[in-house]
Amino acid sequence: MTADRRGLQPRKQPRQARAEATRQRILTAAAHVFAEYGYAAGTTNRIAERAQVSIGSLYQYYPNKDAILVELLVRHLDAGAATVADRLGGQLPDSIEETVRLFVRASIDNHLDDPQLLRVMAEQGPRTPELLDRIARDHRARVAFIQQLLERHPQVRVADTHTAARLVVATTELVVHQLIAAPDPIDITRFENELVAMLTGYLMTAR
Repeated sequence: MTADRRGLQPRKQPRQARAEATRQRILTAAAHVFAEYGYAAGTTNRIAERAQVSIGSLYQYYPNKDAILVELLVRHLDAGAATVADRLGGQLPDSIEETVRLFVRASIDNHLDDPQLLRVMAEQGPRTPELLDRIARDHRARVAFIQQLLERHPQVRVADTHTAARLVVATTELVVHQLIAAPDPIDITRFENELVAMLTGYLMTAR
């Protein structure tokens, strides 16, 4: 769903602890409401009620539910980037399999909190050129990061590390989102092991 930029920006940036606490309460309530009712039925009235604030107070911070969902999505992207940087930013394992596992597990962990909300954000949320650009920049940064890891790892046999990095990132993001957010549950440990085995086998096969 595409949308104009107007109306998707927060109205008010809290400067005091009390105001920031209110905004956090609104965001937390919205996450529960969207996950429980879906996007169409996740009204601002329901969000305000769950957050225990007046509808007028909610509108002081966000002009509509689109702006709330956009902020939740941006926070999800930020959390994912921080998790990957934390897991892969230090001393890495000697094994490419364990290095891949760190990346896969970081992606899985970032999707476990509320998979239904992630489904709403990905499939029903508004899209602006700015948000799409942000998503694209986040993806490019992750690809560049993984490419650097592949280029310096002695066990990697693929010749085109840029294409390999794009495949690793895109495959991980796609299958993790789809399977974690799927209505039927999946065994997380088995899923992680199979995805790691698939990606490791690809990376260690000379081409």
